[in-house]
Amino acid sequence: MVQIDRTNAWQALQQHADDIAKRHLKDMFREDEDRFGTFSREGGGLRVDLSKQRWQAETLDLLLQLAEEAQVPEAISRLLSGDKVNISENRPALHTALRLPADASLVVEGQDVVPGVHRTLDHMASMVDRFHSGQWRGVTGQPIKDVVNLGVGGSDLGPLMVTHALSDYRVKDVHEVNVHFASTMDGSQLAAYLTHFDPETTLFVLSSKSFTTIDTLSNATTARDWLMARLAGHGREGIDADLVMRQHFIGVSASPEKMSEWGIAENHQLEFWDWVGGRYSLWGGIGLPIALVIGMEGFLQFLAGAHAMDRHFQTAPLADNLPVLMALAGIWNNNFLDIRAHSILPYDGRLEYFAAYLEQLEMESNGKSVTNEGESVTYSTCPVLWGQLGPNAQHAFYQLLHQGTQAVECDFIAPLVRYDDVEDPATRERLMGQHRLTLANCFAQSRVLMLGDDAIADDGPRPEHKRYRGNQPSSTVLLERLTPESLGALIALYEHKVFVQATIWGINPFDQWGVELGKKIANETCDIIERRDGCDAELKQMDASTRGLIEATWNSSRT
Repeated sequence: MVQIDRTNAWQALQQHADDIAKRHLKDMFREDEDRFGTFSREGGGLRVDLSKQRWQAETLDLLLQLAEEAQVPEAISRLLSGDKVNISENRPALHTALRLPADASLVVEGQDVVPGVHRTLDHMASMVDRFHSGQWRGVTGQPIKDVVNLGVGGSDLGPLMVTHALSDYRVKDVHEVNVHFASTMDGSQLAAYLTHFDPETTLFVLSSKSFTTIDTLSNATTARDWLMARLAGHGREGIDADLVMRQHFIGVSASPEKMSEWGIAENHQLEFWDWVGGRYSLWGGIGLPIALVIGMEGFLQFLAGAHAMDRHFQTAPLADNLPVLMALAGIWNNNFLDIRAHSILPYDGRLEYFAAYLEQLEMESNGKSVTNEGESVTYSTCPVLWGQLGPNAQHAFYQLLHQGTQAVECDFIAPLVRYDDVEDPATRERLMGQHRLTLANCFAQSRVLMLGDDAIADDGPRPEHKRYRGNQPSSTVLLERLTPESLGALIALYEHKVFVQATIWGINPFDQWGVELGKKIANETCDIIERRDGCDAELKQMDASTRGLIEATWNSSRT
């Protein structure tokens, strides 16, 4: 297949960009009084305003031609039907199957995958019920009250983000279970928990697709040793070590045999499949911490919201398709306007971890420089993605957005309604007033980024250091409310956006060989540091910097 930058559609966009690059957003708004109506769309329960992108109707037409030339409609069909879209690993990428309803059917290589998905959901539901009824008990008979998720990457970022975002939907009138997360391999997060938690009422969820991730297994081994020392020894004679493992560990992995080898009881294992990438896995067993917080009914609503976006992605014409349009906006900025930075700015404190979640989703998926045909790309792919809560970021890096030298595309995200369910009228009005202030800031910031000085009432000449150039592109994603359904749709929106961009760039968004290389080299280096003696040959093969750093480790009295 011809690289996309050699196509007629790409060449036409490059010529068009020469004209658009000279134009300012404020002029585009002056010329089209209904620009918001022209460039805003709804789907899957969300509304997306793309009117502040630096494009015109002609631009979008050309971008849609590019999507057609890249065979985006066919790619969407292949993704959702279970074709082997993960080229380098020769398998499907069927995270969308994890949110199919029970009465659906999806046959992949002669097998309907839906029944297996719902068997796992049913198993997860029975686990959640045991926790919430106080019937999941530790070896001493005390009900579990603290659950620590041990994972990294997709096994941590997704569940952490969602449990925080949906904390308002914590299930009520059940035995209280507190969910915690430990991901860092240095043990600092885990150590804080082990200092304060009671081993009799603490359970660990070991989440790892491969069950070989050193970060997670290191934390899990420390947790196991802590439990054994406190429960199967030191005055706890008669408590069987196998029983400690059974009652205080749950495993979530695509490798059931490795979970069993590690000592996790078979009926305390949640399985997922090799056709689910780690960063796409929160919709299944990896989402157990989410279900523990919002209940299984809430978790199913979360899946339903994502499925609604899947249906929109599958059926909406490209010109009205939210993931496609957001992907095209990113392609336009990155490849034609030379804007290589993208900031995610939620205006809701519950979405505190959303930017971090998208950093992995986008940069691990599309941080690639080789096409599916094995050729080096000759164009930019994934931009640098970063962000923070918008109200906090206004007092941090917005200075760069408004007056810096780096052009940045921004996504503003906000729910329209919040606090309307607070019972006390006075408190409700105060909190709703704060939310109106938050929305005002969200809308004002994107307006100033667009208009620059023209957003300010004419108050006479200003010195240069008080001037704003504007013309910074942004999108605004609006939710009616932040609910399990709308959050599911929001995440699916970005998942599909990433896939569309990968399709146009001709790269595989479902592998991560760069990550795998880092793991391999780290394991080899760790072996040298720990062995110390007999490593002369390995050290000679090292570069001078790494050799010096290893020797500094050996020579340190603190090691």
